[in-house]
Amino acid sequence: MPAGQFYRSTAQPEMDARLLQALASLNRIGAAINRMGAGSPAGERAALQLIVESAIQVVPDASAVIYMYVAQAGQFLSESRVSAGSLAAGSPGDSPRPDGMGSRAISQRRLVLSYEEDDLSIDPHKLAAGARSVACYPLLVSDRPVGVLYVYVAEERSFSNLELLMLENFVNQAAMAVSQIQRMAEVHRSLARKEEELERLRRAGLIISSRLRLQETLEAILQMSLEVTDAEYGIFRLLDKDGRTLITQAVTGAELDHPYVQALSMNSPSISAWVVRNRQPVLIADLTEEPWSSIYFPLDANLKMLSELAVPLISASGRLLGVLNLESPSRNAFDEDDRLLLQSFATQAVIAIQEARLLDAFQEIPQLLLTQTEDQVLERLAELACNLLNAPASAIWLVKGEGLVMRASSWHSGRGANLENGAGLYREAEEAMRVLPLERSRLERLGRAGPELDWQQAWLAAFKAGAERTPAGLFCVYLNTSANGLGGAEWEQKVLEMLSHFAGMAIFYASHQEELRKAQEQRALAEMFAAVGDLATNLLHQLNNKVGTIPVRVQGIQDKCAALLANDRYLANNLAEIERSASEAMVAVRQNLSHLHPVQMVPVSLAECVQAAIEAADTGPGLNVQMVGLGALPDVSGGLQSLKLVFTNLVENAAQAMGGKGTIIIQGKAGPEWVEVLVKDFGPGIPAEMQERIFELNYSSGAVAHAGKLGFGLWWVRAMLMRLGGSIAVESDGHSGTTFILRFPREKD
Repeated sequence: MPAGQFYRSTAQPEMDARLLQALASLNRIGAAINRMGAGSPAGERAALQLIVESAIQVVPDASAVIYMYVAQAGQFLSESRVSAGSLAAGSPGDSPRPDGMGSRAISQRRLVLSYEEDDLSIDPHKLAAGARSVACYPLLVSDRPVGVLYVYVAEERSFSNLELLMLENFVNQAAMAVSQIQRMAEVHRSLARKEEELERLRRAGLIISSRLRLQETLEAILQMSLEVTDAEYGIFRLLDKDGRTLITQAVTGAELDHPYVQALSMNSPSISAWVVRNRQPVLIADLTEEPWSSIYFPLDANLKMLSELAVPLISASGRLLGVLNLESPSRNAFDEDDRLLLQSFATQAVIAIQEARLLDAFQEIPQLLLTQTEDQVLERLAELACNLLNAPASAIWLVKGEGLVMRASSWHSGRGANLENGAGLYREAEEAMRVLPLERSRLERLGRAGPELDWQQAWLAAFKAGAERTPAGLFCVYLNTSANGLGGAEWEQKVLEMLSHFAGMAIFYASHQEELRKAQEQRALAEMFAAVGDLATNLLHQLNNKVGTIPVRVQGIQDKCAALLANDRYLANNLAEIERSASEAMVAVRQNLSHLHPVQMVPVSLAECVQAAIEAADTGPGLNVQMVGLGALPDVSGGLQSLKLVFTNLVENAAQAMGGKGTIIIQGKAGPEWVEVLVKDFGPGIPAEMQERIFELNYSSGAVAHAGKLGFGLWWVRAMLMRLGGSIAVESDGHSGTTFILRFPREKD
C-alpha cells in the first residue's frame, strides 16, 4: 500500500510522535556524519552506533546490527560490528554467514525479509537469543555494497510498511556513514603507506650515500622493494657493456633452490628483455595468460609464479641500464601503486649504479696516472667515457698548432688523424665554459676520422694542462641521436667535464714523468761514466806500467845488440815495429778513454764540431756531405772532442747505409731553449720495430768497428747527448731514408 494511504489510515498521534522521533534521529545522524571527516575512529564508530540505536526506536522492541563489507575481498568485517538491543548482543561465531541473509542482500542488492525467504533460515545464534523475524538491508552507495543492516524482533510477525519506510531512511544514512568511514580508512591507509614509502625511499637514499658496494646496495634496494610491495621474489638484471646482454646483479626470495641467474640475450623470449627493449614497465596480473606465458623466463624451476611487476632502469638522460623484476606465486599480487613505488626504487637503483661506476672510475684513474703511460691513460679515459655516458664512441684530440690530432679513441684506431684548423673548434668549446653540443654537419671531418657509426651529434669538452693552463685538447663523445645519450642531463655533462680534466692531468703528469725519467737516466749515466772513468784511470795506469816499458826495453836491446841487429835486418825491423805499435797503442788508449771521463762543459760551436767530424770520418770519395744553417746556430754546452765523435759516428753510419755513395744533409735550427741538428741520409731507412733497438748497448748492425773507435755506436751517442742534457730521436718510414734529430740545450747568455 502507498505510504500516503498508510499514513492516513494510522492513528494520527502515534504516527506523529514516531515520525518526529525519527526525524530528530536523522538530524542527529546527519550532523554526526558531517563531523566524521575531522573526527577520530572513535567518533566514526559513534555515528554508526547512533544509527542502530535510532533504527530500533522506529520498530518497537527491536534490535539492530551493522557490519561493514569489503567488496574487493568479498567478505564482511567482523571487527566492524556495531549493535543495539538485547537480541543483537554479540556472541562467538555470529558473524554473517556466507549463505545467510546478509550475503543474499549484498549479492542481489535488495531488502531480504526472513519470513519471505523460504530457503533461508535465521542465524542460529540469533534464534538462540530470541529473534523470530529479521529484516536485512544492503547498504549501497552508487550500487556498490559497503555493508548490511540487520533488524531483529522477538515476534513472528511482518514488519509494517511504516517501519520499513522509516528503516529505509536509516539505511541510506548508514550507507553514507559506512562509505565515509571506508573512505577515511582508505585515506588513513594511503597516508600510512605513503609515509612508509617515503621512509623506504629515505632509507634507500641513505644506503646509496653510505657508499656500499654496488651489489650490496642493489640487494638492499631489492629487499625493500619486496617488503613494501608484499612481493616474494625479485631480481636485478643490468645491461652489459655492449648493451646486448642482461647480467644478473642481485636476486632474493625465500626457498630459491636453483635460481636462473645466467645472462639473458636482449633478443631472448623473456619479460625482462621485453621491458628493456620497449623501455616501459609492465604489470602482469596472471602469468598463465598470453602473451606473457609464452615469453616468461622462470626465476626458479621449482617455483610457480603467477604475477610479475617489472620496470626498466632508465637514467635522467635516457640511458638504459637494466631492469628490476618482482614476482609472486599469487595472482593479482601487484597494483598500480606498487608499480609507481617500484619505479621510485628503480630511480634510486639508477643513481646507485651511476655513482658506483663513477666511484670505480675515480678510484682507477689516479692509479693509471701514476703507473701508465700517457697513451694508455688517454685510451682508458676514452673507454670510460663510453661506459659512463652511454656513448657509442669517444675520442681525445690534442691541439697541435692550428689543428687537432687524434691521440686516443674508444675503438683503438685512428690515432694520428689530423683535423686542420681544429684549434678554432677548441677555442669555441673553451669559450662555451661547459660541454659544447655540435650537430654532425659541423663535424663531418671529425666523424670521418672515427668508426663507421650512425652518430648524429657530438659533445665536446675543452681541457688544459699544466699549472700554466696551456690549451691541450678536446674530449669528444659521439651520440647516436641528438635526443639520446647525454641528452643535456646535468650529471652526464659534469662527468664529461671531469673526464676531460683527467685527460689534461694525464698530459701534465706524462711530461713530468718524462722529465723525471730523463733526470734518472742522466743520473744513472753520470754514475756509470764516473765508475767507468775510475776503471779507465786504473786501466790506463796499469797499461802505462806494462805497455809503456816496451819502448824503453826495445831501445835497451837495440843499444846493447847494435852489431847483431846490423847483420839481422829481420830482428831489427820487428823490434822497431814493436816499439812503434806500443807507442801508438798508448796514444789510442789515452785518446779513447778520455771520452769516459767527466765532460768539461764549455761553449761549443756545432758548425766546428760537424766540420771536424766530416774531416775525421771514413766516408770515401763517393759521398757528399752538405751543411745547412749550421753557421747561424748559437753555441751549446758540451765538449768539442765528444761532440766531434758524436757526429763522426752518425756520418759514418749514414755513409754505410748508402753504400758510400750519395748525399748526407746536416741541417740546423734554433728555438728559444733548444738547438736542433738533423742528420739526414737517403738510404733504405729503418723499420719502425727497429727504431728503438738501434740505441741499445748490445745492438749491432753487423759492421766491424774501425780502428781507434770504441765500437759502442748509437748507444754511446745517445748516452753522450743525455750527459749534455740533450736527446736524440730517429724518424724513418722504413723505406726511403733516415733522419736523426739531435737536440741540445742552448748556452745561457
